[in-house]
Amino acid sequence: MTAPSGPGQAALRVVLVDDHPVVRAGMRALLSSVDGLEVVGEASSGEAALDVVAEQRPDVVLMDLRLGPGMDGAEATGAIIAGDTPPKVLVLTTYDTDADILRAVEAGASGYLLKDSDPEKLIDAVRAAARGETVLDPGVAQRLYRRIRAPHEDLSARETEILTLVARGLSNRAIARELFVTEATVKSHLVHVFSKLSVDSRTAAVAVARDRGLIR
Repeated sequence: MTAPSGPGQAALRVVLVDDHPVVRAGMRALLSSVDGLEVVGEASSGEAALDVVAEQRPDVVLMDLRLGPGMDGAEATGAIIAGDTPPKVLVLTTYDTDADILRAVEAGASGYLLKDSDPEKLIDAVRAAARGETVLDPGVAQRLYRRIRAPHEDLSARETEILTLVARGLSNRAIARELFVTEATVKSHLVHVFSKLSVDSRTAAVAVARDRGLIR
């Protein structure tokens, strides 16, 4: 197990934010078993997280991304980071699409881990985040690196709109009618989409875009 804090050193205060009680109970049991870590609060929604953080003033917040209706994890992270002397926010989630990762990082998260991470790795990550270090799951780091190296993969708003309609099963002609553009315009946009995503079919474009979180 990770080495405990030194003599007289205050325990790191942690708040858990997840809409699943069983997940919170598991994380509480794990972290509470480690010397030098103390779970001081829990929240099941983004709104509740803001209240708990304001009341408990933790060192680290473990934040899920999908929290049901209302404020999601990325929005809650941004609101927490915007406060006075904010804690570090470490995202712990099952979601690893590009869109999820980028929203969390842009909101100010200090790290991004997946829930299948090794417990020891999670404990180390909490300590590292508290020290001001950035902690990223290896797969997440690889995705971010790819986005930095290949920014041309981003789709424009119109390309995203058209691909979303493709995902709904609409033909080019139907998409043209819905968007009040010509069928040739739709085809032109799809050519650009195929090029950006390095695919050669509508089905592949939808699959890749969904995998990367470019469309829902």
